[in-house]
Amino acid sequence: MTNPRRVTFYHAPRTRASGVLTLLEELGADYELRTLDMKAGTHRARDFLSVNPLGKVPAIVHGDAVVTEQAAIYIYLADLYPEAKLSPALDDPLRGPYLRWLVLYGSSFEPAIVDRAMERDPGPQAMSPYGSYDAVMDLLTAQLRKGPYLFGKRFTAADILWATALAWTTQFKLVPPNLELLRYVERFRTRSAVVRAEAIDERLHRQVEGEFEHRTG
Repeated sequence: MTNPRRVTFYHAPRTRASGVLTLLEELGADYELRTLDMKAGTHRARDFLSVNPLGKVPAIVHGDAVVTEQAAIYIYLADLYPEAKLSPALDDPLRGPYLRWLVLYGSSFEPAIVDRAMERDPGPQAMSPYGSYDAVMDLLTAQLRKGPYLFGKRFTAADILWATALAWTTQFKLVPPNLELLRYVERFRTRSAVVRAEAIDERLHRQVEGEFEHRTG
């Protein structure tokens, strides 16, 4: 009998989808992994565009529900597996802050770091989705000082989103590392589910790279 909570996960290694892979491992979720080859353009093929017309990963399908966009996927999956306790319940006082930090990532943090990396002016304060880069980073750093996770000792799906993002943004110097960020990422990467997910991601990366070299060699 098929597990009613089984999801199909569209993934490309070493992308933003890697965080969702980690979330699935943390949840102990039942999932089917479908790997896309970005170099070969399979994320632009008709089959995947029928799932996400924007051609972006991550994406999940659960029954008739198609869910894209990182924050939406994190909310959906964590709520689908409540026994993992990665998502505060609706009547939990932490529910509001949890949703805030999940959505803040895509609405403010990513636009801020992209504008900074591209050396673009964020525009007038009233029109900017994040205000200023410094304001976003000050807010994040202050929250992490409460440690060890975003909400003190309680680890949630929001930590997977943020720690995964901070790992690659600090690695590529998109975000200047400070002690709070580095300790947060280091602490996160010791979790067993993170270690498993990173191993899966690296194996898939080698597989995709090997197939690409075989086709073009």
